[in-house]
Amino acid sequence: MNSVAARILIGLGLLVILMAGDPLLAQQPATSSSGIQINFGPDSESFSLPLRIIIVLTILAFLPAMVISMTSFIRIIIVAHFLRQALGTQSAPNNQILIGLTLFLTFFVMGPVWDQVYEQAVVPYQDGSLSELDALAAASIPMRTFMLKHVRDDDLKLFLSVGNLPRPKTEEDLPLRVIVPAFMISELKTAFQIGFVLFLPFLVIDMVVSSVLLSTGMMMLPPIIISTPFKILLFILVDGWNLVVGSLLKSFYI
Repeated sequence: MNSVAARILIGLGLLVILMAGDPLLAQQPATSSSGIQINFGPDSESFSLPLRIIIVLTILAFLPAMVISMTSFIRIIIVAHFLRQALGTQSAPNNQILIGLTLFLTFFVMGPVWDQVYEQAVVPYQDGSLSELDALAAASIPMRTFMLKHVRDDDLKLFLSVGNLPRPKTEEDLPLRVIVPAFMISELKTAFQIGFVLFLPFLVIDMVVSSVLLSTGMMMLPPIIISTPFKILLFILVDGWNLVVGSLLKSFYI
């Protein structure tokens, strides 16, 4: 488990540095015996050690946001929220449980991608066969491939149009600042579509219960009190968690 966590942190750290220094990393770095050198131009000097520490700490502060934005976390957590609302259980399961489940499902889905990042970027960099910039470029390839697999063309066109960027000839020419937000809104749309489908069977139960209560004259009794046990019972009988989680995981492998 420790080795897996180390691979994830190292790989994501490389990707965060790549995202943070997108225009800067295009310049040739200064030579040094150790450490990551970040230059503003071919004639500028490397940052001092205290400034490097500040940059690294700043990048680490944005690491959780980067993990959420570039992985399957978005789709899974939103679907889990919709499911809880559809069941009408309010805070059961609570946020901590949902986030914990989402994180482990994200690790499961992104495991092969992070393994590629580790093997293609981290290991060669540790062996000295890749420089910092080459390692960053190699680390971005698996993440780009994953995001482009699940992004919609309309969302990519949106950010290319708003940013007045030229239409790329190939997917490799797309910058990460276009891919990441396009991937996020694509995941939001997919998650809302799945959430809508989840709501339908529970909505039918709510409507049936409301109609029965109105027909019997029990208008003062909130329908949710009667419908919630039936919705939970239906969810248990169809093995709902297995169906929902299984469908979510399969949606990333189609």
